[in-house]
Amino acid sequence: MTQQGAVLQGYNNELVKCIEDLCMQKEELNKQIQQAEEEKNKLQHEIQVLSEQLERVCENLAQKVASRNELDKILAETEAAYMKILDSSRTLLNVLKKEVGSLRHSPDLKTN
Repeated sequence: MTQQGAVLQGYNNELVKCIEDLCMQKEELNKQIQQAEEEKNKLQHEIQVLSEQLERVCENLAQKVASRNELDKILAETEAAYMKILDSSRTLLNVLKKEVGSLRHSPDLKTN
């Protein structure tokens, strides 16, 4: 029986060693899980910060594009009005030249 007790003791020692190894593996895995969770939380925070920054930049960009579009509209209207002024000025100048030309040829204005 002593021999069987020794064999049983050997099995028990191996079993305890296997359990200890598994516990050490579990501890190491827990450390890795904790590190991964910390990294995940850090990345999620960075994503949130970047998402908020992106949202602000997009809003700012939309405002600037809307302002630019409004300026384009104002410029187009102003240029069109200016072209009308130029056209009216040219017409006025032509009419004035004709009137002055008519006055020069008028017999009442000729001097002897």
